[in-house]
Amino acid sequence: MEATFAPGMSIACVAREHGVNSNQVFQWRYEYRKGTLGGRSKPAAKLLPVVMAEPETSSSVAVVAPQANSSGTIHVEFPGGVSVHIGRDTDLHLLRAVVEILRA
Repeated sequence: MEATFAPGMSIACVAREHGVNSNQVFQWRYEYRKGTLGGRSKPAAKLLPVVMAEPETSSSVAVVAPQANSSGTIHVEFPGGVSVHIGRDTDLHLLRAVVEILRA
């Protein structure tokens, strides 16, 4: 990118020298000036520690295995005999709210 800032050098000449489209060089130059071109990559993903524990019996949830002629629904049983049938088109926000209430 610095070559495009040299006196007497045009973006078209730099693009031709490197076999790329001048519009691409304009974009790279713009990103270079903003400081977003190269060198500033996103931080690498990190693994988080996970601890497995036995579930408490008071808050355990049972998922019933689907039958051979299943209609694509999931049947979840909560403590106290409460059960929920979750279909394919279930609103996930509503489902989350219901599950949080039932787990409390």
